[in-house]
Amino acid sequence: MDDKALRKELIKLLKGGQAHATLEEVLKNLKAGLCNKRPQEGTRTVYEELEHMRLAQEDILRYTLDPAWTSPEWPDGFWPSDNDEMTEEIMLNSISKFFKDLDEVIALVKNPEFDLTELIPHGEGHTYMREVLLVADHNAYHLGKIVRTLSQLDE
Repeated sequence: MDDKALRKELIKLLKGGQAHATLEEVLKNLKAGLCNKRPQEGTRTVYEELEHMRLAQEDILRYTLDPAWTSPEWPDGFWPSDNDEMTEEIMLNSISKFFKDLDEVIALVKNPEFDLTELIPHGEGHTYMREVLLVADHNAYHLGKIVRTLSQLDE
């Protein structure tokens, strides 16, 4: 099977923008003051959602590529601490790391050395494709939560 079309579609899915806005579009005009605001008690901030996306994506990527990777403790290791002070520099660093890891996931998809349907040797029965789809699905879900948070802050 020639899997070029599949790889192309997976990359589009990872980048977003087909069925919803891209993360770049959502964050493009984000005012720094909104990054750490909660629209209501019990909701996450834009920064918390983004940092969670980054941490989860990093975990999935490293799990996929590195048999020695140890995942953070759930759930605390996948969310920023409530005590973390959020600054514009921290937010920009989180965004930069997120896109660096996303580029690495995309590079994996582009790499014909990886049979996406093959089981990851250390992957507990998971395939490379499963991990790529997990990244795309998780990112889309939390991007939706960021959009909702921003729309509630605009009200």
